[in-house]
Amino acid sequence: MNCQESKSQLQAYLDGELDLTRSLEQEEHLGECSACSQALNSLRLLQQSLRKDSLRFQPPAVLEKRVRSALHREGGTRAQIFRWRWLIPGLTAASLIIVFAGYFLTRTPADISVSGEIVSSHVRSLMTSSHLIDVPSEDPHTVKPWFDGKLDFSPPVKDLNAQGFTLIGGRLDYIANRPVAVLIYQRRKHVINLFVWPAANSDTKPAVQVRQGYNLIHWTKSGMMFWAVSDLNLAELQQLAEELQNQ
Repeated sequence: MNCQESKSQLQAYLDGELDLTRSLEQEEHLGECSACSQALNSLRLLQQSLRKDSLRFQPPAVLEKRVRSALHREGGTRAQIFRWRWLIPGLTAASLIIVFAGYFLTRTPADISVSGEIVSSHVRSLMTSSHLIDVPSEDPHTVKPWFDGKLDFSPPVKDLNAQGFTLIGGRLDYIANRPVAVLIYQRRKHVINLFVWPAANSDTKPAVQVRQGYNLIHWTKSGMMFWAVSDLNLAELQQLAEELQNQ
C-alpha cells in the first residue's frame, strides 16, 4: 500500500469500516510511514474535538419555569403543562437541527467545493517537479515579482526560513473559477502549498479541515484569502498560519 491509497482510506480505517485484509495492510503501512501516521492522528484529534460537550446545546435551567409560568398566565391546565414539559426536548432538538443545517449549508461552497479543488491541486503538484513549481527560488524578492502581469493582484510573499518554513518557489493555479497564486514552502520533507487570491469578505480566523488525509487551514486577512494544505501535522501547519498572520 502506498501513501495515496493509505490516505484515501484513513477515515474508513478510523471508523472501523475496512475489511480485515485492508485493515492489516493499513496498519502495516502506518507503522512504516510517519506522514500517514501523523495524518491519522490529526483525524483522531478532529474527531475528539467534535465529540466535546461544549459543542452540545444546553437549554437554560429557567426555561421550563418560564414555560410553566406562561401557561399558568394563559390559564393552561396541568395537562397542558405536562405536555409542554415533554415538548421542550423536542424544541431543543429542532433548534439544533436548524443551527447545524444552517452551518453546513453556508459552509458547503468553501468547505466542500474549494477544499476539494485545493486538495486535488496539491496532489497533482506532488506528482512531478514540473507540476509543483513555476519559479524556483528561496528569495521572496524573486518570487513576488514573477507574478507581476500574470495575475490581477500581488500576493504577499513572506520569508519564514527563520521559523523553519523554507520558501522553495511559486506557481500559478486555477481555483474557485479564477487564477490564483501558490507559494510553496517546505518543512523538513513535507511540502506545503499556500494558495492566495483576493477575498471579498473581511478578516476571518483560521479554520481547520481534514480532507483525504491532508490537513487544510484557511483564513482571510487584509483582503486576501489563504488556503494552506499539506500532509504536515496539524500543529506545525497551524504554526505556519500563525506566522503568516502575524507578519
